[in-house]
Amino acid sequence: MSLKKKIINREISWLSFNERVLQEAIDTNVPLLERLRFLGIFSNNLDEFFKVRVATIKRMIDVEESTGLKNKEKPKKILNSIQHKVILLQKKFEQTYQDLIADLAKQDIHIIREDNLNEEQSAYVRKYFQDEVLSVITPVMLHNVKQFPHLKDKSIYLAIKLTSTLEVVDPEYAIIEIPSVEIGRFVVLPSSGNKHYIILLDNVIRHCLDDIFGIFQYNQFEAYTIKLTRDAELDIDNDLTKSFLEIIDSSVSDRQSGQPVRFVYDSSIPLDLLDYLKEKLQIDEEDNLIPGGRYHNFRDYMNFPNLGGPDMEYPPAPSLSHPLIEPHKSILEIVKQKDILLHFPYHKFDHYINLLREAAIDPDVKSVSMTLYRVSSSSRVINALVSAALNGKKVTVVIELQARFDEKSNIHWARVLEEAGARVLFGLPGLKVHSKLSLITRKEGKSMAKYATVGTGNFHEGTAALYGDLTLLTHDSRITAEVEKVFHFFEATYKTFKYKHLLVSPLYMRNRFYNLIDIEIKNARAGNKAYILMKINSLVDKDIIKKLYQANAAGVKIKAIIRGMCSLTPGVPGLSENIEVISIVDKYLEHARMFVFCNNNDEKYYISSADWMTRNLDHRIEVACPIYDPDIQQEIRDIMEIQFRDNVKARIINEVQDNTYRIPSGERKVQSQTELYKYYQRK
Repeated sequence: MSLKKKIINREISWLSFNERVLQEAIDTNVPLLERLRFLGIFSNNLDEFFKVRVATIKRMIDVEESTGLKNKEKPKKILNSIQHKVILLQKKFEQTYQDLIADLAKQDIHIIREDNLNEEQSAYVRKYFQDEVLSVITPVMLHNVKQFPHLKDKSIYLAIKLTSTLEVVDPEYAIIEIPSVEIGRFVVLPSSGNKHYIILLDNVIRHCLDDIFGIFQYNQFEAYTIKLTRDAELDIDNDLTKSFLEIIDSSVSDRQSGQPVRFVYDSSIPLDLLDYLKEKLQIDEEDNLIPGGRYHNFRDYMNFPNLGGPDMEYPPAPSLSHPLIEPHKSILEIVKQKDILLHFPYHKFDHYINLLREAAIDPDVKSVSMTLYRVSSSSRVINALVSAALNGKKVTVVIELQARFDEKSNIHWARVLEEAGARVLFGLPGLKVHSKLSLITRKEGKSMAKYATVGTGNFHEGTAALYGDLTLLTHDSRITAEVEKVFHFFEATYKTFKYKHLLVSPLYMRNRFYNLIDIEIKNARAGNKAYILMKINSLVDKDIIKKLYQANAAGVKIKAIIRGMCSLTPGVPGLSENIEVISIVDKYLEHARMFVFCNNNDEKYYISSADWMTRNLDHRIEVACPIYDPDIQQEIRDIMEIQFRDNVKARIINEVQDNTYRIPSGERKVQSQTELYKYYQRK
């Protein structure tokens, strides 16, 4: 079998992952409102996929056409496969939406169209339109403008056709941006007994088109939703007179004018209006024209109002206190005695915030250093760092300005920190800083003690409530000394260090993982027990995949939990019969990366910020951290065993990418996220 056939295309694998998200919207065991939210997540994921991955493929096609050089990846073929798969998913999506509308109606929650309003509702909608909507919309009569209006990414528009039955006039076209950010997408109408009614803002505007265009000679108004997705890649300006922060700020502003990569439209749109839009937008079939339903931007459904009570959502599962962390006790003193593993969202993210707050006011703490990739819009992490700076600590923050879609936010926080007196570094040219590190130095007696945290996810209290991530808190000098080296590397960018314990990319991580796999291969060939357990978000690096195929051939048993892209083909006789891969998609986003290597029955444990993707191993600064504490090693083993037993939300990853649920007959149902919550309750 050729290597090409052994490796699944990453884009097709990603679409298969997003289909697993759509499965959650289809699953009738998921609470109804959560199913709607999964539709929103699916839609938002697809938007980002087109803005990033499809945009990259289109750039590859442009290079081919301009240079005549053929790309072995065959980008045109990939693009055609993507469009075919997306259209199939779109049909499944539309059917799911209609099913959910029907299910909501059974719960006396009715999403109604403008043509189903009764007299009282119609009057309410017209008043709402006059009071709330009319002043914030900007209709554009298209035949009157020399230049077609710029369609913004993330926005949806009504493309309107105006005609008359009373007199002979040429049809006119108009366009209106739907102001869902300013107003909200869902308008709750007055209830009638136990019946609740919601109308989309799109339909409020449709209902009142005569209020907008009634001054003209038209009396028929047809409105169809359209949406344009643009290339989100930043084109970096190399102007040496600007700071890196200014360059990124300017590049983010330019993103709004990126090239179109997808045009989604209501499939019932009149052909003349569609042709007019295609001509004015200068798009064609190669720009991924996707016929869809009446509504777009389903990511808004992540904020659908709950009118049906608590049963419509997941039951609450408040984050738990870590058993070793007690109120009014110093977290630094606790970590001094023993390593702690925080597992979000099962544990409180407040523990990490409180660690920073303690460091900020402890007179013996001298410095706080941290890497930041994404933080929340009202970040308590930033507040704690500002507090530390104002309390006279030396605060050093490495902020990644090129964290995709968070650039503006990170620019803002960089300025806030600088104003507070913190030293802000912006990483290294060409290398995104994706590691999740913090380091606290404290004067204890005559020496300087170091405390470090190494994590798999961002220091972001918002995502910590939704993403499954791990953060190690440690006083172990083997780890803290090397975390300090990483921060020295940020400060002296041309000075490299050797690492005995941490696996640091781009210089050391790949080869260290190769060595760990090679040890398993050697042991398997010698007839000894050999296995690898791992959990990551994505596996697409071809060289790593080839190494895993070598391990399979030697008899190494490999079990993996891979949430997203998996280009490895598991379970193929003669290629990967010893490799089992599942994907878990559930209430929380599985984001943690962890590894267990048998190592001739002397197991090695790691947590990591990096997936097994080329960008993580070769083009980013990432850190994988060994776990030396035997209790935490056991905890990681427990986590993985619970997740490997999942037979409710686990899907089998295989050659055909059909996302079959793993439901063994006769076994107790194990929904791993529920089981993990119970596990931490017991602890």
